[in-house]
Amino acid sequence: MGNCDIRLPEKVNRIIHTLQDAGYEAYAVGGCVRDFILGRTPKDWDITTSAMPEETKGLFEKTFDTGIEHGTVTVLLDREGFEVTTYRIDGEYEDSRHPKKVTFTRSLREDLLRRDFTINAMAYNEKEGLVDIFGGLKDLEAGKIRCVGDAKARFSEDALRILRGIRFAAQLGFSIDEETRAGMRELADTLKNISAERIQTELVKMLESKRPGLLREAYELGITKQFLPEFDLLMETEQETPHHMYTVGEHTIHAIENVRADKILRLTMLLHDMGKPAFKTVDENGRAHFKKHAFESEIIAKKVLRRLKFDNDTFHKVTQLVYYHDYRMPAEAKNVRRAMNKIGSSLFPYYLEVRRADVLAQSLYRREEKLRELDEIEKLYREIVKRGQCVSLKELAVSGRDLIEAGMEPGKAIGEKLAWLLELVIEEPKLNTKEKLLQYIVQKK
Repeated sequence: MGNCDIRLPEKVNRIIHTLQDAGYEAYAVGGCVRDFILGRTPKDWDITTSAMPEETKGLFEKTFDTGIEHGTVTVLLDREGFEVTTYRIDGEYEDSRHPKKVTFTRSLREDLLRRDFTINAMAYNEKEGLVDIFGGLKDLEAGKIRCVGDAKARFSEDALRILRGIRFAAQLGFSIDEETRAGMRELADTLKNISAERIQTELVKMLESKRPGLLREAYELGITKQFLPEFDLLMETEQETPHHMYTVGEHTIHAIENVRADKILRLTMLLHDMGKPAFKTVDENGRAHFKKHAFESEIIAKKVLRRLKFDNDTFHKVTQLVYYHDYRMPAEAKNVRRAMNKIGSSLFPYYLEVRRADVLAQSLYRREEKLRELDEIEKLYREIVKRGQCVSLKELAVSGRDLIEAGMEPGKAIGEKLAWLLELVIEEPKLNTKEKLLQYIVQKK
């Protein structure tokens, strides 16, 4: 028992007191207790109780079954839902994820024993204070991720915990306990039993964290090999060129760390050089080249994003940015307008961030020059946006209907003519008026 002072929200307290008044035990438990002690605002408050699901339901006016077979009932107070779960012991696990059966228990200790990490196995109520049987508070203070009890047993129960451990370490800035690391390494291959959606969620949380570089640790423990073998290949690919000082994998990690914590940007940096191993050539001077690797990177990115069941919006944006991540241009306004047309106006600021992160993860060779050029391109981009210059068909001052009214025959030629006019306007923005563009049509007849 501890005397850690946690201020529980009023409704959480109300639920706990209602259960206690009826003769049951009840505590706030898990992540919410951990987050509060760390000075973070818990996303949601989970409550654990010795009351059986039906007993819990009998005490509250509005409840609905969310996972009653696992003992979870959602209690509604003023339209806000709180999950209340009966103490339980998980039976044997059949698929590295789900217990065959769940046994309810009246013992808090038994319930905490089945949880993943010590920092997630603490409970609290005002009456008894902090219940910390497995040293979670000490591990929080030491910044350590450690399994509750035997690491191998915990990971055998649920393989996703292997990835969750890395993710917690990345989010909290913690190190991973040696026995926990050994368990991860030994059972890494059981991650193959976990659904793509679950893996995706953990990977994104890790990439968006303050320490996405823990991907390196995931590689060293044989974890990435299970769901992202393409990354392992990057870690083994050298780059013998003055522009680089790392393997492709190390360069990728640095690039992820150099870009802001945005899902699209971090996924792009993870995938941007996936095509390099296949496109590597070494010339007679022993210098490596990766010409046109962006094509292959896009193909692999599509494969990875589909395999991990990413949504269409993420799929489209990331693959587009991967394809254009190495697109270079002299810093002139017409080149920037053309690039905005190719990449898409809404994605262009992302493209600039991707290029910058890529350069910062390379060697110092010509770095200042590369960054200066990117600054120039960014300045031109802002000017183009400010002036409202045309970079796509929808901003063109004439439409297909205008061309037909000017006497053109409907059909394929209309699309070709519009594309030709857009080229003119990208070269010379002043031409984007209806009058001037229609003059071109008349002259060309």
